[in-house]
Amino acid sequence: MTPGPAPVPPGEPAAGPAAPEPYPAGTRPRRRRAPHGRRRWTGRFRPARLPLRARLTLIHSGLFMVAGVVLLGVTYVLFEQQMPDGAKFIGKVQQAPTAGAPGTPSGSPRPPETTFTLPDGEEIPPDGAVALKEHREALRNAAATSLLSLGGLVLVVVGGGAAGFGWLVSGRVLAPLRRVTETARRIAAAPAAGRGLHERIALAGPRDEVKDLADTFDTMIERLDRSFDGQRRFVANASHELRTPLTLGRALVEVAMHRRTASDDVKQLGEDLLEINLRHERLIGGLLLLADSENEVTERIPLDLADVVTHVAAQAAAEARAAGITVDESAAEAPTSGNALLLERLVHNLVENGIRHNSGPGGFVRVTSRPAPGGGAVLEVANTGPPVSPFDVPTLFEPFRRLGRDRVISAKGAGLGLSIVRAVARAHGGTVTARPREGGGLVVTAVLPP
Repeated sequence: MTPGPAPVPPGEPAAGPAAPEPYPAGTRPRRRRAPHGRRRWTGRFRPARLPLRARLTLIHSGLFMVAGVVLLGVTYVLFEQQMPDGAKFIGKVQQAPTAGAPGTPSGSPRPPETTFTLPDGEEIPPDGAVALKEHREALRNAAATSLLSLGGLVLVVVGGGAAGFGWLVSGRVLAPLRRVTETARRIAAAPAAGRGLHERIALAGPRDEVKDLADTFDTMIERLDRSFDGQRRFVANASHELRTPLTLGRALVEVAMHRRTASDDVKQLGEDLLEINLRHERLIGGLLLLADSENEVTERIPLDLADVVTHVAAQAAAEARAAGITVDESAAEAPTSGNALLLERLVHNLVENGIRHNSGPGGFVRVTSRPAPGGGAVLEVANTGPPVSPFDVPTLFEPFRRLGRDRVISAKGAGLGLSIVRAVARAHGGTVTARPREGGGLVVTAVLPP
């Protein structure tokens, strides 16, 4: 038999089951992070920080006011020391005994009377000496009050002027830093990573800490500019150099396939090699186009995006019919300006991407063009297809990225389609966004300036 529970002494509560540990020993629960771009409320109010110019002005004004108060206090102390409370010698003092009054005993004289004699010989009676002392005390109090009140008023007025002067001086001192900040913001707001790096601060002035900061910033931007330019040149040169061996390989394969003695296995192998060679050519062409579209478009011509949509839809009709996909176009007038070839490539890549990454026979690709509310053109391409997670949408615009397969060249493309679309849109000063479509597929929207 198993022993039962120990009896509970009277007056004590029965012990319940042991409370479970909040988390295993040696571990700590993970904090739930707020969504991206939001800050969690910590329960404490954090006041907004003043700008640097305002802080410098407050520091300058505060130091000036403290120094003024100290100076006023020292002046008041010195004034008090120069005007003591005791009587000051103003002449000669005489005390003469007086005779007793009539009817009083002759042996009890009255107290002596005090007489003040000025240096010029004029005598002042006792009542006049008291009045003179009171006048001196009133003059002393009035002088002290005037010193404190007028001095404080002057200190406040001069302190306000010092604050305004400090505001102007702080703005002039911080002007180079503001110039550095504005240049950095323009570079950061460039539509592409390597765009805008040609700007320089080129700060002129004496050699100080601010100029050293500006020169260091210019040196950093110059090195980044050279790095991006070298990267673009390398991609373009490598793509050009790779075209020659691919063309030569295609020619050799075609010659081997068209020989009279070529067997069926050789012809099948040649077709496979030509297909692989075609994919490599598309990859190199995409890299060249990506390198070219990274440069900002300087020569713009006005055009209607609706004409480009109609032309691209007609070109993609054959591929869409072969895949069993329906291409619906709604080409409304959408005026814009830019490079016609690059904009045609933008529309073509979006339509081609919608056809190749579709759900199969019975799917559709809907292409719509319309004018933007603030001027310009809006292109929207929606297609059916497999479900796309919202977290995977930003990665689709990166080079060599695809859904399900990463960095694998397939018959659907090399993974440069949406990267080229984004580069072309940015080169024209526009934007491209994508979102998952309800029921599967993707909706890509490109906004181009007028």
